[in-house]
Amino acid sequence: MLISNPWPAVIARSAGGAMLFLLIGLVTGKLLWAVAIGAVTLLAYNLLQLYRLESWLRLSRKRRPPRAGGLWGNIFDGLDRRHQRQRERRYRLVRLLRRFRESVDAMPDGTIVLTGAGEMEWWNHLASGYLGLQWPQDRGQRIANLIRHPDFASYLESGDSSAAVKIPSPQDSRRTLEIRIVPYGQDQQLLLARDISELHRLETMRQDFVANISHELRTPLTVLRGMSEQLSEMDDLGPEDLERPLVLMEQQIERMTRLVDDLLLLSRLETEAPSTPRSLINFNDMLEDLVEEARAMSSGAHVITLTVDHGLTVAGDEEELRSAFSNLLGNAVKYTESGGRIDVRWFEAAGGACLTVADTGRGIPLHHLPRLTERFYRVDSGRASRNGGTGLGLAIVKHVLSRHSARLEVTSEVGEGSTFSAIFPVYERLDEASGVMKTGQH
Repeated sequence: MLISNPWPAVIARSAGGAMLFLLIGLVTGKLLWAVAIGAVTLLAYNLLQLYRLESWLRLSRKRRPPRAGGLWGNIFDGLDRRHQRQRERRYRLVRLLRRFRESVDAMPDGTIVLTGAGEMEWWNHLASGYLGLQWPQDRGQRIANLIRHPDFASYLESGDSSAAVKIPSPQDSRRTLEIRIVPYGQDQQLLLARDISELHRLETMRQDFVANISHELRTPLTVLRGMSEQLSEMDDLGPEDLERPLVLMEQQIERMTRLVDDLLLLSRLETEAPSTPRSLINFNDMLEDLVEEARAMSSGAHVITLTVDHGLTVAGDEEELRSAFSNLLGNAVKYTESGGRIDVRWFEAAGGACLTVADTGRGIPLHHLPRLTERFYRVDSGRASRNGGTGLGLAIVKHVLSRHSARLEVTSEVGEGSTFSAIFPVYERLDEASGVMKTGQH
């Protein structure tokens, strides 16, 4: 917008006013009084406009400035235009800042804006949760004073923005954070904190799996190699000399076979889609067969009971469910002392159709329960090896139940025993009066 020069009009009006007062002074014969009155009038007018301007700047909340004519009108209008431009610029900055904060809050990482000296200026909600920051109490604090992990301190000293550091969250030691600090803006830095707990857990499981599978295969291979070397050094072997080595070799071959079979089954459960369509399973016959196998495994050392709701069933893969339930029963027999009791029940509960295997064994400490279904995870590795387990049974149970939209729940008390429950939210029930199948869902 082009603004015209007001000064010619101001000079013209001032000259006209001066000539008027001079004329009045000449006519009245009081020239000095006329000039004095004109000067006082001009001064009073300017003081009034200055007062209006100062009052507007200091007190007025109105958007528009006072109205005036002449040069003061131009001054007021110029200030108003500048005020409008500043207000629009401020609104744009506020909108940009709001969009920036909304964008940063939507990021999957905790984000902190740091000064060049490492002082925190702003952070998003994830950063508050990951690092325990409080707004605005922690604003202006140095990040090194709030995160005191030695690895993080070393990372800050290195100043390498291309690297990252992994530390436990100050709020939750079970959570692992990957932190990276990169240059940002002018003399600023951006700290990015990502939750890699699941990746860290999977990496740990992978390392444990490699170590465990190596250990599981090394033991039988060592036995077989030892027997082979022993037999090769012996001359004139008789049948009685071969009996024990052959038994040991057969046991270790069977152990490796079970391990390979379980690994193949677990791989199939993880990679293949569930079979369709699925048929309703006769749980009465399947559980009776499994209980008989458990009794044969127990050799009378345990009391094993079975309670079945005959009208209750689910649609699924019978072979997979048989394998899962067989693992639950096998574990109950292996880890329950002689003279103990094992109760198997198939019934309808509040959460759906439920199979429970309850034993009176040693029980499992509470801190082991979340990891029971991990591959090769054992509460007592020495005792498990003596019992001939592969460490994959509960992992198989978990995957089979997941493929049937079911879940595994474990309750245990040390010295009292354990209860493993397979819960099927979707099931079928035969109405004995009408003979019609009814679907149940929880």
